Amino acid sequence: MIKITEDLTLKNILLSDAEVLYTLMKTVYPSAYSHFWKDKGDWYVNSQYSKENLEQELLQENSSYYFICCKNEVVGNIRIIWDENLEGLSEEKQVKLHRLYLHKKTQGKGFGKKIVNWLENLAIQKEYAILWLDAMNMQEQAFQFYKKLGYKYHSHTFLPFELLQDDVRKMSQVYKLL
Repeated sequence: MIKITEDLTLKNILLSDAEVLYTLMKTVYPSAYSHFWKDKGDWYVNSQYSKENLEQELLQENSSYYFICCKNEVVGNIRIIWDENLEGLSEEKQVKLHRLYLHKKTQGKGFGKKIVNWLENLAIQKEYAILWLDAMNMQEQAFQFYKKLGYKYHSHTFLPFELLQDDVRKMSQVYKLL
């Protein structure tokens, strides 16, 4: 268990937690992203949060995957990929914030900021120079959140998912020098 604040902790996700993670994301993901998908996001949640995909992600040596807990209640998740470089950015040590999802009921409480600050500090301790992530342009609240925290645009990519609406495929790759 990693303590961020008195009430906010991170707990390692294990393969035995597959059902808990899937159930969480069936609630968390659609409330923020269902309108971007032709199937309301079912395919994404079913594929990305299946037990098989979780097993692959947990086996990846350079990744960390946690539940975000508030007063011992699971309210989100975060996945970090260490030594994942953003092409064309720098040769310095980089870490990617691959996923950060929080339940809607936690919004406005500063949890996202506290978690990102924790990750930035951890990366600095581990002598990483850059933290980066993909931010969905059409999810304005999330995009602006990272911008406020000092993340800068580097490049963009387009998501290839067939069931994703065409006008929301753009992902900006943003980074912060630590």
